[in-house]
Amino acid sequence: MTDKPLTQALERIETMPLGIVVERRRGVTAWVDWSWRPVSVIPGAGPVEPPCRLLMEGEGWSHSHAATLTLELFRTDTEGYRLNLSQDPPRLWVVMRPGGDGEELVPFTVTASAHEGEGYQIGADVVETVPMPAEVIALVRDFVEQHHVDVPFHKRERKRHFEKEEGRR
Repeated sequence: MTDKPLTQALERIETMPLGIVVERRRGVTAWVDWSWRPVSVIPGAGPVEPPCRLLMEGEGWSHSHAATLTLELFRTDTEGYRLNLSQDPPRLWVVMRPGGDGEELVPFTVTASAHEGEGYQIGADVVETVPMPAEVIALVRDFVEQHHVDVPFHKRERKRHFEKEEGRR
């Protein structure tokens, strides 16, 4: 697997920084000390210095601003954004990978495309969805309205393997 997001080769049009809020929770089994999962995003967040910035904590859990990633919207993926916006509620897919010590997971990329999110779920990455904030919904909706072009469906004709004169169907 590469260390670059799948969409890097596509033409980027719109971006927004998103702070990724990750929950660290004490493991429930003897084999795992801690579990990590994204729980929300902070639109327009500034950079965060490693390891992360603690936001809240309780008995056996904490929420931290773990990273600030750039949400990138591409003209070629508006169908994936439309599909996501049609869901209730719309989601963002946060992709996480093992950190330097191999035990904790760190945010790698974030996407609003249902198609790209599904693509990451097929691989070895940890992919979780978080609710899309209203500010991000507005950005994605405006982007889709401005750039989406419906592509008409064209049914392909099947080639015949044998001619009718040969006595076959």
